[in-house]
Amino acid sequence: MNRRIKLTGLLLCAASGLMAQEKYELNSGWKSHPAKDVKVNGATLSTPGYAVGSWEPATVPGTVLATLVENKKVADPFYGMNNKNIPDIYHTGADYYTWWFVKDFNEARPDADGQVWLNFRGVNDGCDIYLNGQKVNAATHRGAYLRQTYNITRLLNKDGKNRLAVIVFPGLNPGNPNGGQGGDGTIARNVGPQYTAGWDWIQPMRDRNTGIWDKVTIEKTGAVRIKDPHVVTIVPGTRMPQGIQQPATIKVAATLENAAATNVTGQLKYVLNGKSIQQTVTLAPQAVTTIQLPDFQLENPSLWWPAGYGPQNLYQLPLEFVANGKTSDKLSVEFGVREIQTSWNTYTRSREVKVNGQRIFIKGGNWITSDAMFRFSKERYDAEIRFHRDMNLNLIRIWGGSLTERPEFFEACDKYGLLVFQDFWMSGDCNGRWLDPQKKEDQWVRRQYPDDHQLFIASVADQVKMLRNYPSLAFWCGGNEITPPQDILAAMKDSILPALDGTRYFFDYSNTDSMSYNFIGGNGDGPYGIQTVAHFWADRTFPFNSEVGSVGVGDYASLERFLPEANRVAPTEGDKQVDSVWEYHKYIGYGKSIAPYGAARNLEDWANKAQLVNYDQYRALMEGFSAHMWDWYTGVIIWKTQNPWTALRGQMYDYYLDPNACLYGLHSGSKPLHAMYNPVDKQIMVVNNTFEFHRDLMLEWVAYDMDGKPHDLGMQFLEATPSSVQRHLDIKAMVEKNGNSKGMFLSLRLLNLEKEVIDDNFYWLPDASGNYSGLQELQRVSPTITAVRKNDEVVVTLTNAANGPVAFFNRVSLVNKADKKRILPVFYSDNYISVLPGESKTITISGDRVKAAKDAVVEVFGQNVDKVYVNIK
Repeated sequence: MNRRIKLTGLLLCAASGLMAQEKYELNSGWKSHPAKDVKVNGATLSTPGYAVGSWEPATVPGTVLATLVENKKVADPFYGMNNKNIPDIYHTGADYYTWWFVKDFNEARPDADGQVWLNFRGVNDGCDIYLNGQKVNAATHRGAYLRQTYNITRLLNKDGKNRLAVIVFPGLNPGNPNGGQGGDGTIARNVGPQYTAGWDWIQPMRDRNTGIWDKVTIEKTGAVRIKDPHVVTIVPGTRMPQGIQQPATIKVAATLENAAATNVTGQLKYVLNGKSIQQTVTLAPQAVTTIQLPDFQLENPSLWWPAGYGPQNLYQLPLEFVANGKTSDKLSVEFGVREIQTSWNTYTRSREVKVNGQRIFIKGGNWITSDAMFRFSKERYDAEIRFHRDMNLNLIRIWGGSLTERPEFFEACDKYGLLVFQDFWMSGDCNGRWLDPQKKEDQWVRRQYPDDHQLFIASVADQVKMLRNYPSLAFWCGGNEITPPQDILAAMKDSILPALDGTRYFFDYSNTDSMSYNFIGGNGDGPYGIQTVAHFWADRTFPFNSEVGSVGVGDYASLERFLPEANRVAPTEGDKQVDSVWEYHKYIGYGKSIAPYGAARNLEDWANKAQLVNYDQYRALMEGFSAHMWDWYTGVIIWKTQNPWTALRGQMYDYYLDPNACLYGLHSGSKPLHAMYNPVDKQIMVVNNTFEFHRDLMLEWVAYDMDGKPHDLGMQFLEATPSSVQRHLDIKAMVEKNGNSKGMFLSLRLLNLEKEVIDDNFYWLPDASGNYSGLQELQRVSPTITAVRKNDEVVVTLTNAANGPVAFFNRVSLVNKADKKRILPVFYSDNYISVLPGESKTITISGDRVKAAKDAVVEVFGQNVDKVYVNIK
């Protein structure tokens, strides 16, 4: 039998000359109903033909709340104050969100030694399972993360008509959503996501994400099944992305399960690079055995690298078990050849990361989950991870109050080159690090959460097996800002990870001293609010800060998606007055940062000015950390880069996958080879986050006034050494001469010997009083704009006339021609761009939605450019 380890939908195989279903997902045709209204038991419900015609369609994978929303039984909890009006499980009791889910499917009982398996990849929190009138699980399942697999061969009906019925129970401790971090904290008594009781960036999910929230699959094998394959790659020495490579060692193991009543002898084997590796094994009846295959030396391997450093090469390893000349089971494991090492940097006093022997400066983002109601899809994961790649980041940390991310998330990270730092399910807030009057129980009690330590330990072991083959997975972490209880921590560090992985560094918790020595005091991470641009350059923080971030409100088009018209009201200066719906959606204030751009005329104007702040904040954040690379810092992780809900803080793109200026400020400030301006000492610096010397680089700097006239052009050849940052010249006098009156523009560029621009960094600097008085008087311009479709992409070119002002800070969007709504998600090579007089800039728009958008136009507007719509040729 043939299947793939990373699979959605249906696979067809001709291994035995037959076209047969080998693994498929049960993801449609489900029905659901509240359990309190069902008067029969599971045995009766699961009898094919028992009438459930009046039941509602169910969203599986998904949660009870997702089903209610899909069936329009409750209003969208992501819009306005709707979430406040949905009954909360703390007040309704568990029965309100205890639901039955029923699915009919066709699968005949196999002949001979064929086996059929039922897999649940995630149910929150408990469930009992029935099939064709029979109970499947001996005891009620508990645990949001623990996978379940059942051999259902003998339970299948001979005529192939089957019914699956699952009753899903909420967690035993839903917690009081009292406004605290994780509410009253008791949500952490479960082994499940804590954020569902509410946090400072999200309102509570009213059902606490009860449901069959991850994939349900049917899998078909012979007598022997392959499960939990393990591929380890060893890459000795210091490598470069290009050139002939020395060999790498490939270690492969897998667990074999013999469902037969007799001994089975066969070969576990795979073929890689034309070479066959195999081992003969005899399995006793009902035996479960882990087999380690002989090591394989892979010649001249194509290596996997993080984004910005090299390609993300991936291999397919076809693993099969053959007995008596027939394939019993076969799966394909996707893996990357890479090795991750860490060491302690004694100068910065923080953890340093190497990939394939090369030092990597970590530029990361914190991630919660893709959707607050667990409505996941491969396409959404791909889009979100692509956005992170486009930010020029190289790591994503999965925060501990959420979940271990899904295989589809890791597939996207493998594809785009994002290393992953995976927390387990603890938080300092709920698990007792701090005294908190909003918590129901004291720190001593909370320190021992969850109630079932063995369930937590079993869930850790299971998730390690599920995720360990992904090359993007770089680190495990015990929890967010706190370690697990001592017995759990010991099991993870001393038993589970050495035995089941053994290749990844384990951090006790997210801001542990073994990651980043806390020489400052306090919590060891942050700050989280708006900062001056100079702060990121001048004020030293923790040497590998796991959480530091700022604002992230989108523009007007984003805000109108989830704010009712009556609540589209801009905060007043200094955030003295903030609309109640903004507060409900966790608005984090911009303070006095909008005022230097002039008083906002309305919300649209306020939001456009906020994009200037967004861009400057995140460009400065990453440039400031890069300026002190290997001196103060070995890495930084932004809090946070995405929202699984419509929150008004901490996001580079909104829930609807519409990017804001945060993304493009970060895209600029995080470029691997980058010229940047230090606003504190007025120095121009160049950072090289590659492994190569870059020689004969031309650094060009020039000041522009508000009329677009250039002043004080300078040019200098320089060399950028690998993985380094260097000061090159002081332009304080130039800045003061040109900027003190009304502010100025500063253009920094790096060019190669072919005079091609390889980095373009455009600053707007305030006047001597800290205001952008010149921008407030900037004359309007009308650049020439063209849009041309080329190879399923749209190429947009903005040309600014000579002898006039800069066409400043232009947002480009692909929109529907009829209603002018943005087409989402699509991907822009850059955005919020400025075009100098007499120059042109080009943006490429790509993605599957671009290919499908046959009736689209391009929208462009800027700070001094009126909104226009451009037809695509």
